[in-house]
Amino acid sequence: MFQPFAFGSSPNQTEFSYRDGCTHLNLLSFLMNDAVDQFMHPNFGCDPLARKSVTGKLWETHADWWQKGFTDGADPEYEEQILPLAVDLLKGFDRILDVGCGEGQITRRLNMANSQILGIDATWAQISEAAARSSDESYVRASAEAIPFKNRVFDAAIACLVFEHIVEMEDAIREVARVLRPSGRFVLMLNHPLLQTPGSGWVDDHMVDPPDQYWRIGDYLIEQETVEEVELGVHIPFVHRPLSIYVNTLSENGLTVERMLEPSPPEAFTERHDSYAAAAFIPRLLVLICRRG
Repeated sequence: MFQPFAFGSSPNQTEFSYRDGCTHLNLLSFLMNDAVDQFMHPNFGCDPLARKSVTGKLWETHADWWQKGFTDGADPEYEEQILPLAVDLLKGFDRILDVGCGEGQITRRLNMANSQILGIDATWAQISEAAARSSDESYVRASAEAIPFKNRVFDAAIACLVFEHIVEMEDAIREVARVLRPSGRFVLMLNHPLLQTPGSGWVDDHMVDPPDQYWRIGDYLIEQETVEEVELGVHIPFVHRPLSIYVNTLSENGLTVERMLEPSPPEAFTERHDSYAAAAFIPRLLVLICRRG
């Protein structure tokens, strides 16, 4: 399935295709004379940084858990909320970068919306599955902290439930800002930093009469890295940060937050369990819509 690094060209287009570290990349309708030179960072080439996973062994090991449980219609939050939001918020933008694209479900949906979309992910088990499921999108194995493209080449970027797994968050935001054109949009989707803080959850209070139930907030202001057992035998790394750290880092890199969304969990999610239904008014998702200055 994988072939060595190779270039091919025709009178009307340059085709970039290598499969040792990156999945097949034909740049979709980006194809044009000198397309590679236009999009690739001059120091990138076949740099080893783009050929190794920087998200670590846990994501490589458990990528199939994510793919089976959260893609191809398996997860109502993606189907009813996240995917429609991504399409709506990036409508009208041409060249879009999907940062931390995983197995490519957002990339594919944006491609269906006629955007010129390219996905990057550091995890080989994810990016190879994205290539297998591709309907003509383009994918590169690369980390968010070292995006292998020139400055100001994308009209928009999206990172969906990615930055809470990135230790070098400041570097990743700096890289997103670098590759965005002026007035470009960055859509940052996060597990809600306040309401989904580690240690948050329902508390049943039987010390009062009648008994009460309330949502406990964990240690919100403490920045912390954890490895959570999200399912029996499945351990996923998370980094919790207060919202102020995200907003200030965005601002320091020329990304102004123009809108913030806190949507209620979708109905198909709350119907899964009584405890989910009780949390219908506690947002799980936070969306920051930013503009590049």
